[in-house]
Amino acid sequence: QVQLVESGGGLVQAGGSLRLSCAASGRTFSSYTMGWFRQAPGKEREFVAASSRSGGNSYYADSVKGRFTLSRDNAKNTVYLQMNSLKPEDTAVYYCAASSFFPPISRPTDFGSWGQGTQVTVSS
Repeated sequence: QVQLVESGGGLVQAGGSLRLSCAASGRTFSSYTMGWFRQAPGKEREFVAASSRSGGNSYYADSVKGRFTLSRDNAKNTVYLQMNSLKPEDTAVYYCAASSFFPPISRPTDFGSWGQGTQVTVSS
């Protein structure tokens, strides 16, 4: 198992930007596919983005494509989610997750380790 801790959430106006970070500890970070999910009140947890183990390939949900960028630094055991052009509908708790499966994967059940989540609120 790998332990994950997210940070960087907050309140931002529509059109603004935030950068989320997820620091990992435990087993070798580079052996995990890393992903970001989000969950809004009353809704199911949904896939946002995920990265290959090397960080060379990332893929995104259609709702965030072109606005969000996932990156990872295996030397720092950290994965990031740069969120630009934020919209009120991006408001949610954002979770970092790790999987031992190879990408492409996007179901919450594909990921075995989760962070505690960080709140992102976008005001209109």
